[in-house]
Amino acid sequence: MTTTTRGRIAYQGAPGAYSHQACIDSRPEFEPVPFATFEDAIEAVRSGAVDLGMIPVENSTYGRVADVHQLLPESGLHVIDEAFVRVHVNLLAVPGATLADIRDVRAMPVLLGQARSFIRDNGLNPVAWSDNAGAARDVAALGDKSVAAMASEIAGQITGLHLLARHVEDNDLNTTRFLVMSRTPDYARRGAGKMMTSLIFRVRNIPAALYKAMGGFATNGVNMTKLESYMVGGHFTATQFYAEIEGHPDDRSVQLALEELDYFTDTMALMGVFPASPTRNS
Repeated sequence: MTTTTRGRIAYQGAPGAYSHQACIDSRPEFEPVPFATFEDAIEAVRSGAVDLGMIPVENSTYGRVADVHQLLPESGLHVIDEAFVRVHVNLLAVPGATLADIRDVRAMPVLLGQARSFIRDNGLNPVAWSDNAGAARDVAALGDKSVAAMASEIAGQITGLHLLARHVEDNDLNTTRFLVMSRTPDYARRGAGKMMTSLIFRVRNIPAALYKAMGGFATNGVNMTKLESYMVGGHFTATQFYAEIEGHPDDRSVQLALEELDYFTDTMALMGVFPASPTRNS
């Protein structure tokens, strides 16, 4: 009789977090492992304690997850996949509570921002919490009918909270994008679908360097889907960029664009190559 060792994937938050849901949906063959912070989850991947990390990077309503965008360029990890999770925001409270009882609602700021209208219309006081599933856990432990949490239905099931209001997000298409991170890159072309390449670079300190660096993508017909800037080392003049482009580094058009980019940069490195999710443009 043979046994199969199950891989492990790290996520930030308590069990029931939306990152937990992303792990279940996109990597069901892996065991989800919770960590208190993004730093802890990233370090677990880097150290080999887990195999992969499921890291949220942006939400269609609220925008980018700021902490993560500062951490990823220096993480030493590589992007091997992306996942999109439809985020349904639910109001959870202890059994017996009614909506009229609720005064305070706990959740991460990024989630509170996705349900501003519901919070305002019901006169609730938003209270920032470290993570959404953790807010549900703490509300359950508190046992106060005036305090609720905003989290996933999975978090409610795990903590035993009652679902007071379902799907209260402002945007019907509210979605969070996650990156699957690994210690080692995977540059093998997979399937017949579109491939994505992510990279980080720092432009040279010359006039119009960024404009010139971007020119290579335009002239070679390479579509850039994301460009994010970061201050480096506390200096306003040292800026690093994270970019995502359509295509694979083996594509001739991408090779030419990266060669031109390299000419106008001090540093440049690939962060990952991964297949575009079928839900990317849905």
